[in-house]
Amino acid sequence: MTLVWLRPQGLPAHRILALDQRVTTMRRRLRAAGFALLLIAAQVGAQQPTPPPQNAPVAILQINDVYETVPVDGLGGLARVATLKKNLARTGATPLLVIAGDFLSSSVASSIFKGRQMIDAFNVMGLDLATLGNHEFDFGKEILLQRMAESKFQYVVSNVLDEATGRPVGGAAPYLVRTFAGLKVGFFGLCLIDEEVSLEKRRGLRFIDPLTAADSAIGALKREGADAIVAVTHLSYATDRALAERFPELSVIIGGHEHTPITAVVGGTLISKAGSDAKWVARIDLRYGRGRVDREFALLPIDTKLPDDPATAAVVAEYESKLAGELDAVIATAEVPLDADARRLRTSETNAGNLVADAMRTDRGADLAIINSGSIRGDRVYPPGPVSRRTLLAMQPFGNVVCEVEVTGSIVVRALNAGASQWPAAAGRFPQVSGLAFVIDSKRPAGDRVVDVRVGGAPIDLNRTYRVAIPDYLLNGGDGYNMFGGQRVLVGPESGTLIVGALEKAVVAQRAIAPQIEGRVTIR
Repeated sequence: MTLVWLRPQGLPAHRILALDQRVTTMRRRLRAAGFALLLIAAQVGAQQPTPPPQNAPVAILQINDVYETVPVDGLGGLARVATLKKNLARTGATPLLVIAGDFLSSSVASSIFKGRQMIDAFNVMGLDLATLGNHEFDFGKEILLQRMAESKFQYVVSNVLDEATGRPVGGAAPYLVRTFAGLKVGFFGLCLIDEEVSLEKRRGLRFIDPLTAADSAIGALKREGADAIVAVTHLSYATDRALAERFPELSVIIGGHEHTPITAVVGGTLISKAGSDAKWVARIDLRYGRGRVDREFALLPIDTKLPDDPATAAVVAEYESKLAGELDAVIATAEVPLDADARRLRTSETNAGNLVADAMRTDRGADLAIINSGSIRGDRVYPPGPVSRRTLLAMQPFGNVVCEVEVTGSIVVRALNAGASQWPAAAGRFPQVSGLAFVIDSKRPAGDRVVDVRVGGAPIDLNRTYRVAIPDYLLNGGDGYNMFGGQRVLVGPESGTLIVGALEKAVVAQRAIAPQIEGRVTIR
């Protein structure tokens, strides 16, 4: 079995490197599952793939994991996707725009508007069909129901039920059939059900095993005479693969959750994931051919060759203007100076470092948190007084995500040693921590200068497992933190909260913040 990753070319080198780092991690995990990952170059911003023939009864346009309405690093943008759909309709094809989950959260804008900016943009751009991803539950059931009620498009989800009604949440269809020029295409939706949706966020909802729900939906679609069956899923690739193996009658799985473009064929089922933030759109044509339903696939870059759809662009611009004002809103008060001076952050404990690390640990309910000081920016001491969202963005500008790993105490010590290895030089790898304390012995050699690591006041147990909140940058081996590779990941980059969002939640909860130096890092 071969898994294909379309490796983009024509992007800045640092963006390709970042994608390659994520794929390296994915390759390691997938190899253990018994299948290969191939890299295939796909030009982005250069020559577009040859589009499928224009006589297809239905051309499915797939996006997934879209957190921004605007382009990211020059790619994506919902107004460009809207133009793509309109251009396709002019050729005589029938486009069906589908999103495979994750759009209400998480972004800076979503932390303010609770996903309303996404729904309003989707309504104008002509989204046709959506399923739910894990981030749709970030604000709880009531906000989800409100956003679903505001949507002008159809939701389809078979395995998330409202406990109050026993039916799919928000009036979603468990499955549906649409007919295109005589071709009956059945759709059903599935959402992941693991710990990436916390118990708190599940209140009032009942999650059913995806394969069990798929069995029921596929049976119903067969009885309705569907010529082709399409699963719209927000599941891990491994689960999508299991779905295809168990139900070979599936024509297509339109999937989300992974943020890298993936195309694979398992048995006779096409599995497609279109990356994230609408940087690419997967086009999947279904049509009759020689007594069967044929598929044709293309991955289309969403770049400057596509002009903005004016109506969609107007909605996006309105929310961007509102966002600019909301960033200056005061959300808390600092009762002490917040020390984000770069040199002190990168050589010692600071109260700003403690503030960020504590917010990460609280966000996940983890035992410990470790963050590289280089990801905390601003390079200044913020005076006591009002704290705005813009202040928090200045401290956390990179869009890093809170991830969670389960590792032994020995791995924690290795991480701290890696972080302290360049001390006394001011290095971005220097660790700011929460839930633990340690000593740097300046007389010991680099890589072995961390001693007396304590958790809850007691010596760390090298054999015990700890749940540790870390940035996705460290999970991917950034700043020399390669010890997290191959460890058990409880929450990955696809499911975690933005660190700036976790930080905002923490300071809003406190209202008045006064982080202190507590002896978490001692140097002798």
